[in-house]
Amino acid sequence: MTQVILASTSAVRRELLAGAGLAFTAVGSGVDEEAVKARMLADGARPRAIAEALAAIKAEQVSRDFDGLVIGADQTLDLDGTLFDKVVDIEAARERLLRLRGRTHQLHAGVAVAQAGAVVWMQTVSASLTVRAFSDGFLDTYLARNGEAALTSVGCYHLEGEGVQLFEKVEGDYFAILGLPLQGLLDLFRARGVLAA
Repeated sequence: MTQVILASTSAVRRELLAGAGLAFTAVGSGVDEEAVKARMLADGARPRAIAEALAAIKAEQVSRDFDGLVIGADQTLDLDGTLFDKVVDIEAARERLLRLRGRTHQLHAGVAVAQAGAVVWMQTVSASLTVRAFSDGFLDTYLARNGEAALTSVGCYHLEGEGVQLFEKVEGDYFAILGLPLQGLLDLFRARGVLAA
């Protein structure tokens, strides 16, 4: 049976794959994501292209060291064409959520599968999320309860938890919003005989 490797130590991505019934091993990619982003931004790349490139680079790098199929994934937050990274503290999380309040942003989730150092399949799925005009009081309560967890997400929210209350409208693939588009990936693994058809 073909071995599957997830080139990520993300708890959410591991949970999604395990929940879908896929047997896999998770390893860190070792990719310097900040250097890749900085180089691509200097070249004028858009957030969607950065998610795609990082997914491919992670998959390729790990597939040089492991046999089988290697999954690389990345997600970017795009507000009016500007790329946002994770924040470092609660005050920055407050500023991020205030900037998103009442506005629509996109999440771009790139996923790539590589074998022997080359990408053999890739997909990028984008979702559009509109943050409601929440009150300052709601924001204070939300951050008091979810602050540390919010720091683990670029948008400072987890849609699968209390963060869903931040939104007026969510359009797009739920799994892509969580950071790993699953449907196309599972189709690929069925076609490759990794999963039952």
